[in-house]
Amino acid sequence: MTTKKAATQKPKTNTRATPSAPRATASAPRATASATRAKTASSSVKPKSVTVAFQGVPGAYGEIAANASSLNAAPKGYTTFHEVLEAVRIGETDLGVIPVENSLAGTVYQAMDLLPETDLHIIGEIIVRVNHHLLALPGVKLEQVKRVHSHPQALAQSDGFVAKHHLTPIAAFDTAGAAKELLERGATDEAVIASKRAGELYGLSVLAAGIEDEDFNYTRFLVLSRHEIKPQNVPYKTSLVFAVRHTPGFLLETLNQLKGLNLTKIESRPRRDRAWSYLIYIDIEGDARETRIAQALVGVLQKASFVKVLGSYPMALEPVG
Repeated sequence: MTTKKAATQKPKTNTRATPSAPRATASAPRATASATRAKTASSSVKPKSVTVAFQGVPGAYGEIAANASSLNAAPKGYTTFHEVLEAVRIGETDLGVIPVENSLAGTVYQAMDLLPETDLHIIGEIIVRVNHHLLALPGVKLEQVKRVHSHPQALAQSDGFVAKHHLTPIAAFDTAGAAKELLERGATDEAVIASKRAGELYGLSVLAAGIEDEDFNYTRFLVLSRHEIKPQNVPYKTSLVFAVRHTPGFLLETLNQLKGLNLTKIESRPRRDRAWSYLIYIDIEGDARETRIAQALVGVLQKASFVKVLGSYPMALEPVG
């Protein structure tokens, strides 16, 4: 749901039945058998799969989010967040999932900065429990490892472990991708930080489990679609981004329009199209169709120089993974 600065918008009875009765009786079993076959064929039809783009390769945490985004999810990996959004935009996949923040390492800026530029709608969020493992080739011991490869977020989330064992961190485009590449390189003095499933997929051994710095390691993924979703009777969250003029007090006046609402996130980011200008990202508990939130959004529209409602969607209540 994209909002721009504009005005706001609810048989005939057969008298010769006796001679034909035998024929009717004989045909009844055939009709019943035909109906039974049709019913059986109908019940054997499998639900259509929902293709879901994620960044990375099989075994990535994004694949976990993709699988949780739909009952009949068919995850498909891409190299970059740009490619994930583009796959959804052109209809190559039905949905896409991107990580936007982690409970330890903070915002995933490479993904979040793309949201104002896309016409896709946020239709859901998924919280993935992140449980990192140090993986290496079979037979390699921890004391042999000098370098560790992983996604920058995973390295940040395991910074304490990496420093304790004097490992040199090396950034990779994806956790599971790093595992796959280690197998291909065959290096015995290197390890990767990735999920246990990634190790199983690429034949790596676990040198250490649960190496993240804190137990409450969760990553929030957004589910994006070309279409908005139908209203559901569940707790909702609404996400928007806006900018204000460089006028004293204008930011405060704009934020005051949200007074009385529970803001679960507020963060500023540099604009990608204008130097020294900033975008404000806001998450609000509640549905944009609720009167109090709709009125607050109208207030923001009247104050801000740019506003975009990124989506109003069911809130994640339990983590997965």
